[in-house]
Amino acid sequence: MPAPHYATDREPCIPVLFLNGRQEYLGWRDVLLHAHLIQDLALPLPPAASAVLRLLVAMAARVSGLDAQAEGRMTARQWAQRRRDLLKNPGGFDPDAVHDYFDRHVWDLFHPQRPFLQDPRLAAQCTKRAGVNKLVFGRPEGRNLAWLSPHTDTDPHPVPSAQALWHLLIHHYYGAAGQCSVRTVGGRSLGNAKAGPLRSTLSFHPLGRTLYETLLAGMPKPSRLWPDAEDRCPWEEPLPHPDPDNGPDPDAAPPPVSSPGRLLTGRSRHAALLIPSADGRQVTDAYVTWATQKKLPALDPYLIHHVHASQSVIKRHKPRLADADRALWRDLDALLLAGDEDDRKGKTGKAGDYTVQRPDAFTTLNDLPPDLRAALRVRVYGFDQDDKTVNRTWYTALTPPIWPWTQEHDPAAAERIAECRKAAEEIGEHLDTVSKSAWSQVTSPAGDKAGRPPRGLPPWTRSARTLYWPRAETTFWALLDESARPARAAFAADAVHALRTATRPAIAQHFRAAEAIAHAVAQLRRHRH
Repeated sequence: MPAPHYATDREPCIPVLFLNGRQEYLGWRDVLLHAHLIQDLALPLPPAASAVLRLLVAMAARVSGLDAQAEGRMTARQWAQRRRDLLKNPGGFDPDAVHDYFDRHVWDLFHPQRPFLQDPRLAAQCTKRAGVNKLVFGRPEGRNLAWLSPHTDTDPHPVPSAQALWHLLIHHYYGAAGQCSVRTVGGRSLGNAKAGPLRSTLSFHPLGRTLYETLLAGMPKPSRLWPDAEDRCPWEEPLPHPDPDNGPDPDAAPPPVSSPGRLLTGRSRHAALLIPSADGRQVTDAYVTWATQKKLPALDPYLIHHVHASQSVIKRHKPRLADADRALWRDLDALLLAGDEDDRKGKTGKAGDYTVQRPDAFTTLNDLPPDLRAALRVRVYGFDQDDKTVNRTWYTALTPPIWPWTQEHDPAAAERIAECRKAAEEIGEHLDTVSKSAWSQVTSPAGDKAGRPPRGLPPWTRSARTLYWPRAETTFWALLDESARPARAAFAADAVHALRTATRPAIAQHFRAAEAIAHAVAQLRRHRH
């Protein structure tokens, strides 16, 4: 019987949406060959789509020559001109370059020596498999309750190989920190993994009219700050040593991060090995463990970073975290302002605690042709997680074409967006404060020692928040067309409406409610200016 195989460059494993509306599954090779005919990716799992885009950008850099490896380092001007020339090509990427690149590497998910994005030595280095439920996000594992799916560890169902690839990518980019399968390397056993490089983050990607434009627009720019070390993606590395005792040293420094290969595809801190069915169509089990105990510091080009000037160089840049309760429009000004023009409030509550840095991939969009710039939208992928093991939810969003509003093209529009976002945030914070205070006055009046403040948010605050932010979003977009209308007054009116609506039933239920609510409304109105 032939050994199982699943060649990800040819097997239908990446769902895409063509310009004519047809949806189809393609391998990596065909995705690049048809990128100019594809509208967008169609992956149902946002964190997998975020990972796939990064891999495709790295592959596109190789086949297009924009990685500057083939011809030596290009200047920024030469690189920008080469990208513009490529964007003029209606036929997309050069088919010969695509085939040449994919023919030089191994893409088989179950290759005995180099399984794609896996470490074959885990079979000897790990005494216990993690199970297919550990591999697949959303399935319960161990003794956890089956909240979201009917799967159990007593009867684990195989997963199709295409979907196994998606979940493998999620582990590499968004994997959990903490206990994992014990892996023994060089006589030392460890069973603790570090968090993936994108864990709990919010990822922003320029979206063109075709996938071809998306990949070229989102290409990280060359920089002399990157080391001169040879830049390799994991599938481009030399074959791993067959001896399992020659695995990674957990105390050894990893290769320096270089761009775009290692930056986009080579910073995983997790290792995995998939166990296939006899025909390779399914994955029946898996090893999931640690890959390195060392950090691989780098600024991902698709994340908004908060820059804390008072921190050490290593800790200075912190990515903006995903929050499923936070609407996308509240991040627009961070994309549109060119740099450190706007101070934000940090966790300490002090103004100027950090400044905001737009994603690095956005810094070269001004070099794109005008028609593409005008059409560019932004695809957002978020995975709301804690920094250890809890996965809350994932989500995606899409902006309208926003690049004409950037500070470089329309400073007044960018500043108006920043002004409105800031006003909405400040009024929202004040709504939280006054609603909490009003609740406390009614439920725990002065002198009542038996009263206890509720844990978490009071119900008035929760309800007022829920009503305020959708209303504030409508107001935000209206304010962009009404430049003379005061932003603070508009959002204050929204906050007053939200608070009154949220507390209307309480006026008949609580003796002191009317007075406390009236005082809170008066405070909101005082913050209109």
